[in-house]
Amino acid sequence: MLFNSIDFAIFLPIVFALYWFVTQKHLKLQNLLIVAASYLFYGWWDWRFLSLIAFSTIVDYTIGVTLSKQKNHSKRKLLLWISILVNLGFLGFFKYYNFFLENFISAFSFFGTEINANSLNIILPVGISFYTFQTLSYTIDIYRKKLEPTKDIVAFSAFVSFFPQLVAGPIERATNLLPQFYKKRQFIYANAIDGMRQILWGMFKKVVIADNCARYANDIFNHSDDYSGSTLVLGAIFFTFQIYGDFSGYSDIAIGTSRLFGFNLKQNFAFPYFSRDIAEFWRRWHISLSTWFRDYLYIPLGGSRGGTSMKIRNIFIIFVVSGFWHGANWTFIVWGALNAVYFLPLLLTKSNRNNLEIVAYNRSLPKLSEFLSILLTFSLTVIAWIFFRAENISHAFSIISEIFSNSIFSSLEVLPIKIIILISFMLIIEWFGRKNKHALSNALQLKKRYMRWSLYIFICILIFVFKGHLQEFIYFQF
Repeated sequence: MLFNSIDFAIFLPIVFALYWFVTQKHLKLQNLLIVAASYLFYGWWDWRFLSLIAFSTIVDYTIGVTLSKQKNHSKRKLLLWISILVNLGFLGFFKYYNFFLENFISAFSFFGTEINANSLNIILPVGISFYTFQTLSYTIDIYRKKLEPTKDIVAFSAFVSFFPQLVAGPIERATNLLPQFYKKRQFIYANAIDGMRQILWGMFKKVVIADNCARYANDIFNHSDDYSGSTLVLGAIFFTFQIYGDFSGYSDIAIGTSRLFGFNLKQNFAFPYFSRDIAEFWRRWHISLSTWFRDYLYIPLGGSRGGTSMKIRNIFIIFVVSGFWHGANWTFIVWGALNAVYFLPLLLTKSNRNNLEIVAYNRSLPKLSEFLSILLTFSLTVIAWIFFRAENISHAFSIISEIFSNSIFSSLEVLPIKIIILISFMLIIEWFGRKNKHALSNALQLKKRYMRWSLYIFICILIFVFKGHLQEFIYFQF
């Protein structure tokens, strides 16, 4: 079920009414309603894959309870590995089976040996990368004795399948979200209103920015041979805003919807395109995934505590794995490795934590040096996104080679002024809201009520007038 669909527009008010007016006095019933609504929400896409969520839930619930009773270190480690193998086994089969098979065949063909093996027509379950990592963090934290396992199977099922963030995050930790299912929720009007603001802004970024940018980005990337370097740059920039509007828009809708039901999810995007270096960008982009890899992969590998060679190794591992998490294609691996190359100079010069505060925190405009740093970081990010969007490695390099040819000085074959104005509007709103957890929080500090409502109505009009062709969220495929 898509957030930007009529189905969801009908689904959400019904669940909201049942949640607050029918089951409010019974916590267990509220949690059961969330489980039922979440399974309906997910099953709307393909009910057959509900069994995967149910099985993963049962496995990790059982392992969590057993871990709390088991004192033997070897047996505890065995239980952890069962959880890891089950979860990553499902993820590996559905997402990476054909990738490994095709590369295995290609490797043997390179050395003159032909292997006959057929790939499988596998449908990738929506959101499997997200809820797999969510349940994995639960068992790992119990193994590390950082979390007490739950004995409430309903609460745990609701945690795993919570519909607002089920299919594209944020990837929640059990330490933050699971305890919220134990406590009676109160409807707080101010939180619900702020949630509605965040949903509105998320819808704007998805429907107006992402879907309209997609139209041009898809055309330029799919017919890249027909365009000059200047137009290819424009296409890469459109994709840069498409993926941001699409993914951060989903996160805003998910977090805002959660607040309607009395839940607080962690921020997943913190205005990353205002970053002054790549390290800051990765602290602000897909925060829930970046911190997951930091806590469960980077730090266990040694983090930045070892020598230079270990630091370089760990940075490349975390970025390459992050790229591979996004999809079974060499383009994602190269995208991850390229970001590692961007990051290394900052790490080796110990300047990767220079920009911890939001840019121009107490000023309306950035300094010239800050603006140039933002522009450089954005440009590097655009180049990396070319690999993310390209069909294959050769396609990405053909686009980049054309961009760095003389045709970069050619006149643009495509110049949609309307989309550029809409992107500019989004950037202005986000710039003045950058200190908050979302752009419309506190309504840009507009004191007059009529001014705030004028802004909301104007955004609603933009959504209605400039809505692009209905498209699935990009991260559904991951």
